[in-house]
Amino acid sequence: MKNILITGGAGFIGSNLTINLVKKGYNITILDNLSEQVHGKEKNSELFNSIKNIATFILGDVLSKSDWRKALIGQDAVVHLAAETGTGQSMYEIARYNEVNVLGTSHLLDILANENHSIKRMIIASSRSIYGEGKYYCSQHGDVYPLERNEKELIQGNFEPKCPVCLGKLELRATDELSEIHPASIYGITKYQQEQMVMLMGVTLNIPAVSLRYQNIYGPGQSLQNPYTGILSVFSTRLLNGNDIHIYEDGDESRDFLYIDDAVNATIMALENKKADNKIFNVGSGSNISVNEVARRLHDLYKAKGRLIVNGRFRLGDIRHNYADLTRITAILGFSPKVNFNDGVISFVNWVKTQDIEEDKYDASINELKNKGLIR
Repeated sequence: MKNILITGGAGFIGSNLTINLVKKGYNITILDNLSEQVHGKEKNSELFNSIKNIATFILGDVLSKSDWRKALIGQDAVVHLAAETGTGQSMYEIARYNEVNVLGTSHLLDILANENHSIKRMIIASSRSIYGEGKYYCSQHGDVYPLERNEKELIQGNFEPKCPVCLGKLELRATDELSEIHPASIYGITKYQQEQMVMLMGVTLNIPAVSLRYQNIYGPGQSLQNPYTGILSVFSTRLLNGNDIHIYEDGDESRDFLYIDDAVNATIMALENKKADNKIFNVGSGSNISVNEVARRLHDLYKAKGRLIVNGRFRLGDIRHNYADLTRITAILGFSPKVNFNDGVISFVNWVKTQDIEEDKYDASINELKNKGLIR
């Protein structure tokens, strides 16, 4: 298995994956539309420049069956990363998220089901967003999975989820792959649909498939001009422009942050190890970090002048906490993250300091959410 197609291969994960697979002797073909939101108007991003001379690049779209056919010629495996991302944006660009994420994946599977091809393996990029709120423990009812938080409670500043049975206090637990699925955004819904389709058709077509439920990936190379990308990039652009950071809720909401090198290593393990066949894996650091902590760390490292303002507002579709249980991926593939957050954020900040300061588009993105009634 030497010829690998990576959709979205000019993106953050895709470009890093491409570079590492080329070093291992693979022949990489990339299908990417060079989205302006990620690569800018000039289509000349650092991400694209890092791979354009080491891989076969096809400027195309997953919504085009003819582009899929062209890209699939002679390929042994496909790593399907191409997707619209961002929970907030998905709540008002519903058709686009469904078209790209669901219909785009349907085109791939339709070709594999009905036309000649050489694909022997599929990797689908899923997301921690499919879980919605993570796993919690109630002293009376054991493991529970809270539903979407009540808006009235949020308005009153009661941000922590409650037991769905007794409304009592909960203790956060790591979310494993058998946890309940109840996405809180259109993005999360489309990622789960992608996963379901690929895993089902993998078995049906006898093409081993692997789903990777990525947590929040960060690191050098992440787009600094996309206001819908990870918070480390968004916060960095704000601070370097001398702007304040407005932190939603009370800032104690937390996520699992995974360094890009670890995400790439996990993906390569899933690609190369037959023990992963037809399995679903969480891919994360296995620990959670609060938004307050992320903001303070970046503020200190940049020696920034902008203020950190906890505003108590909230966004519809956001969850409170989620971090990955890595028991399965560790036991089956031997994966364990190598870069802790303290080291990873320093590496990220050092890279950011070498970049041109990008225009801060965050306010415009927030105004869109406000105009759509998605921020309270």
